[in-house]
Amino acid sequence: MNHAHPVGAHVSASGGVSNAPVNAASINAEAFALFTRNQRRWHSPPLAEEEIAAFRESCREHGFPAESILPHDSYLINLADPDPEGWEKSLGAFTTEMQRCRDLGLTMLNFHPGSPKGGSSDEEGLERVATALRRALAAVPGVTAVIENTAGQGHSLGHRFEHLAAIIALVGDNSRVGVCLDTCHLFAAGYDLRTAEAYEKTMTAFHDGVGFHFLRGMHLNDARSPLGSRVDRHASLGDGHLGWEPFRMIMEDPRTADVPLILETPEPDRWPAELATLKSFRSRT
Repeated sequence: MNHAHPVGAHVSASGGVSNAPVNAASINAEAFALFTRNQRRWHSPPLAEEEIAAFRESCREHGFPAESILPHDSYLINLADPDPEGWEKSLGAFTTEMQRCRDLGLTMLNFHPGSPKGGSSDEEGLERVATALRRALAAVPGVTAVIENTAGQGHSLGHRFEHLAAIIALVGDNSRVGVCLDTCHLFAAGYDLRTAEAYEKTMTAFHDGVGFHFLRGMHLNDARSPLGSRVDRHASLGDGHLGWEPFRMIMEDPRTADVPLILETPEPDRWPAELATLKSFRSRT
């Protein structure tokens, strides 16, 4: 990493993935997230060799090492799907996305665990996620599957640290499994971050239940919905129920120093100012 606590945003890859590092550099980001394909379609054309080369060169030119880049998979993918046909389709799409990351020289793929859709138990859903991960990891070497905690909307898995720990345990070989913590999702799921005491309680629960050695990234989002609402609505930093204090604590926390810290806040025009404020917290330590 070029910086401790590297900050960035989930930037557009419209017009080609090689535009993403350019877009990240334009907002003075030190890290970034992207979709490597259209996230609202099942199928996308394979990446052209020229596009792969252009992306790798652009990352070098703008100083983004692979560990500062956290690609996100398609929202359509549901590795907990109780329908065998739907599960196979999701596994195929996820494996393809893992391969796209490998082609681009990236080492992580961030994903939501998915939902058993009320048709089966959480335990069965977690087992299906782990089975899918074992298959995808075996098919694509060199890429770590990064499980994102969720707000717990509907029947979605991943809103409890116990869910994340269960998936990791069920995968077995966890050398290429990691976790991304989203601050809005934490808060919506009932994990408070607003005071020093609440922040430490939540981070200790993560340490004890999962372990910081699995942390591969964080999504920095304020929350429009109240604590424990299980409603996933991001707000610009300082505009929601969290306020600025949790983000200051994250930027000063040595446990979060070595992972990309990515904005997914709803107003891209404010990203440069949000990033500047985050960096100002870092300079105090």
